[in-house]
Amino acid sequence: MENAKFSFIDLFAGIGGFRLALTHWGGQCIFASEWDKYAQLTYERNFGHTLEGDITKIHEDCIPDHDILTAGFPCQPFSIAGVTKHNALGNSHGLLHATQGTLFFDVARIIKRKRPKAFILENVKNLLSHDRGKTFKVIRHTLENDLGYHIYFKIIDARTEVPQHRERIYIVGFEKNPTCFTFPFMPDSHPKLRDILVDEVEDKYTLTDHLWAYLQQYAAKHKARGNGFGYGLADLDGVTRTLSARYYKDGAEILIPQENKNPRRLTPRECARLMGYRDNYQIVCSDTRAYKQFGNSVVVPVITRVAREVVKTLGYEVEAECENQIPIFQKHFQMQLLEKSETYC
Repeated sequence: MENAKFSFIDLFAGIGGFRLALTHWGGQCIFASEWDKYAQLTYERNFGHTLEGDITKIHEDCIPDHDILTAGFPCQPFSIAGVTKHNALGNSHGLLHATQGTLFFDVARIIKRKRPKAFILENVKNLLSHDRGKTFKVIRHTLENDLGYHIYFKIIDARTEVPQHRERIYIVGFEKNPTCFTFPFMPDSHPKLRDILVDEVEDKYTLTDHLWAYLQQYAAKHKARGNGFGYGLADLDGVTRTLSARYYKDGAEILIPQENKNPRRLTPRECARLMGYRDNYQIVCSDTRAYKQFGNSVVVPVITRVAREVVKTLGYEVEAECENQIPIFQKHFQMQLLEKSETYC
């Protein structure tokens, strides 16, 4: 990319939501890593970039120097046990030891070695409360005490940008103490689910009588027990539940009502829209794979707004035309459908 303002790396890259956000503000991706081969195919088709594989097998010295590190790292449980022991033994990086065996450790070791100017991390909301707050305590102390970064974190709900209730924690860190960073104001565009739905849907997305009966019975059983497990019949004039990577199993969390028919699942294209991907984004894998990929993705317009504040805080100019073209939710997606047919692997 000619005339790039800054460089960044894309760890746990998935299908490139972070990349869309950072390139929007003039960044150049110089390294990307993703272990899932189907996500790699989607990423490569859309960006023309061949990804590196499993980050746990890549030495930090093999990663190029960069300005910003991004990572939507999976959060496996890890314990604060052993931290006191390491500190008592005088280990200067005791908290890094505490995170070994987790994928956060790989983010930390790369930050430690490459010292980017800033990083942006994204994870599930429950990271903040997991294990009674101990997990986040380890992460925060690792970033601040071990690595010496100044961090900020906030839970943001994507429902102001896309018609989906999706709360995620965003963790931003700077090598030098910034004087002006704040998380972005999220203007509510009042998105409605009906505005992302396609006009014509294949019959295969409608639930079979057997599956629909099972979901209703399952919901009734749990309601009788006093809990809320069950399917989610979506309000077309509202927002959906959170799209998960398990959506491919039965689509239960987000079902679209239909007149005189059983409800249906979202199509992969509708899932893409629900995550803020525009219709020129190519879906190149099977429905099952696509559901997993979008369910695991960041919401593009949210991460784009967060990235804007990081880029500005680092002193890089934000172009006026880019300000006016943040990929926020847009109505009437049907007018923007890509003419290319989708190919499946």
